[in-house]
Amino acid sequence: MKSLMSRLVLAAVASLVIFAWFAHRGESIVMAEDHAPVMATRIYSGADGFTHVEQVEVRFPAVPGGSPAAAQSENLRVSNSYVARLAPGFFEDWHNADARRYVVPISGRAEIEVGGGQKVMVEPGHIYIAEDLTGKGHTFRVVGKEDWVALFVNFAK
Repeated sequence: MKSLMSRLVLAAVASLVIFAWFAHRGESIVMAEDHAPVMATRIYSGADGFTHVEQVEVRFPAVPGGSPAAAQSENLRVSNSYVARLAPGFFEDWHNADARRYVVPISGRAEIEVGGGQKVMVEPGHIYIAEDLTGKGHTFRVVGKEDWVALFVNFAK
């Protein structure tokens, strides 16, 4: 009787462990599909000749054969990239982006001003897409006491 009871307890514990493992595995997959959206700030030329900004969501299509816990955006052809460092107080008056590009700040803070006087902070932890190739453009100012450092990734034409 004691042997039968021990086997039943062992089977129950093993079943619970297996059930918990499958439940956790399923929870991980659900969590991977339920991420907050990744947003980028798009800086673009409007039909009115002024630069505007909008928030756009970075899309993460399913990766064929990939793990549901990992995602990547679609590939984008690029021509070149570089890192820029600008000192505190640096200011560039009205200008356009000279190429469509990602701007990914690494450190420091900057501010751009676009049409209508709207100001946007350009800080680490966010992706910016510069596309205002025509029109009035934008101003750029490094604010604070730290160098502004960013990775620029130019899109292929």
